Amino acid sequence: MKLRSLLFGVFVLFAVSVTAQELKVGYTNVDYILTQMPESKQIEADLKAYETQLQNRLQAKIQEFQTKGQAFQSGYQTMTDIERADKQEELQNLQASIEKFQRDAQQSMQDKELQLLQPAYDKIQKAIDDVAKENGFTHVFRSEALLFAKDSDEISNIVLQKMGITPKAAPTGGN
Repeated sequence: MKLRSLLFGVFVLFAVSVTAQELKVGYTNVDYILTQMPESKQIEADLKAYETQLQNRLQAKIQEFQTKGQAFQSGYQTMTDIERADKQEELQNLQASIEKFQRDAQQSMQDKELQLLQPAYDKIQKAIDDVAKENGFTHVFRSEALLFAKDSDEISNIVLQKMGITPKAAPTGGN
């Protein structure tokens, strides 16, 4: 019985030792990798152009509201009660339209950003997967999620090299 317990204990220690040796953890800074990618400048430019387009449309709506508001104020004395009520309702509808446009534009910007970034993130993820498999990593974390990590476990530059990109600046570590 003692021999069985001893063998079981040795087996458990061996299993724990083997498991601990198989664990290889790395981390990467996805945002750093993204900024190093050539397409990041185009993504940024496309987002800026889309934002400008939305801002121009918003400014046109605001200008229309201001013009109609000034016309309402200047003609207020000569309007009938029915005309005043119609113009006030029109101004309220324009204001509601502006507020809705602002909310929709914010959501639209988020959607556009995701649409533009997703192919780059997919490319990064594939490179991370390849690097992890090639280098025997069992886990790869985002550096933003780490409170402490050794610099030697940082694989961002390896991922960039896998993508055919020469790193331009050192990533900030996870510690």
